[in-house]
Amino acid sequence: MVWHRSVPRPAVLTPGAATSHFRPELLDASSPEGLRELEALTASGSVSAVADTIEDQLDELIRCEEPAVAHSTGSLAAARRRICDGAPLWRWGTWVFYPWNGRLVHVLPRKGFQRVRTDRNRNKIDRAQQRDLRERRIGVIGLSVGNSAAVTLAMEGVGGSFRLADFDTIGLSNLNRLRAGVGDLGVSKAVLAARQMFEIDPYLDIEVYTDGLTEESIGPFFDGVGGNRPLDLLVEECDTVWAKVAAREYARRRAIPVLMDTNDRGLLDVERFDREPHRPLLHGRTGGSTSSDVAGMNRDEALSLLLAVVDEPRLSPAMRDAVSEIGRSLSSWPQLASGVMLGGALVADTARRILLGELIPSGRTYIDLDELIPAVGPQIAPAFVRVMEEVR
Repeated sequence: MVWHRSVPRPAVLTPGAATSHFRPELLDASSPEGLRELEALTASGSVSAVADTIEDQLDELIRCEEPAVAHSTGSLAAARRRICDGAPLWRWGTWVFYPWNGRLVHVLPRKGFQRVRTDRNRNKIDRAQQRDLRERRIGVIGLSVGNSAAVTLAMEGVGGSFRLADFDTIGLSNLNRLRAGVGDLGVSKAVLAARQMFEIDPYLDIEVYTDGLTEESIGPFFDGVGGNRPLDLLVEECDTVWAKVAAREYARRRAIPVLMDTNDRGLLDVERFDREPHRPLLHGRTGGSTSSDVAGMNRDEALSLLLAVVDEPRLSPAMRDAVSEIGRSLSSWPQLASGVMLGGALVADTARRILLGELIPSGRTYIDLDELIPAVGPQIAPAFVRVMEEVR
């Protein structure tokens, strides 16, 4: 790269340690130790911006807990003092430092934060259900399509702990469907998802597996390490056939339900291994092939199995046409942001209902927008235009 000599050359960010941070630092300024850490951080030059709206957040908390108090200035001030126990606001709550962007943000303490952030979920998700959901641990494999599901789950408060696995990094061609910017190029997809989720809720518990799902990592991914609990639900959105099969083998042995969205024709796949411990993987579409079998397959054999998994005859016309062109005129599967975002919504909604005990059955459902919102056909269009002109 040739840099104009009259312009100072900036530091060049490259994928690696500088782009691998994903966990925020939580500082409690009410304790002497936390205060020292906060002072050291602000003096270090690492903070690029400070966001402190703690007074507004506190008022929101009061409105959530005591709506009538919020309409009285005197009562509101008294409620503030009572909740803060007389402490100055800047030493109350939690200061959250995000090392990947240098931002220091002041937020409510954990319980109050969770109360306010999910308050507008009521009464679609009542408070008892919210507490139940926060105790759940969800795994997401494949953080390209899976990014939408993971971020939506975090936004809705479905799950308080997550394990994210993807071996790939953000490329320019991912930006047609993945909520990311050019500044994220080269960052691990799992790391990016964790950052986005932590920026929504810094109190989440998130582990990332940047090597994806491997024979070495699949056990800890499902079962946890160091006393961490096993998964309650798995979202599988990866392209690797071995990982698809191996993940379901583990999920079935551990009675963990599995959700998958293909984002073509809005296909949502549900496997209730928690209720059907002997259910065939992928509804029998793998033909009894095990992960060991898949590991020995060549590229064409793996592709044939993948097409069987996604029901090739039921693919959209555009996707069916694309299959034969991959590697020739197309570099990979065509995917659109609208389909990916729809898939994230379908997965999050279904995950919430399963975790709350609803009897969602195993099977496949198509939410095909081309069928649900059909275009006006050429043979109808002229008549439609004439009717509209007469109405005008």
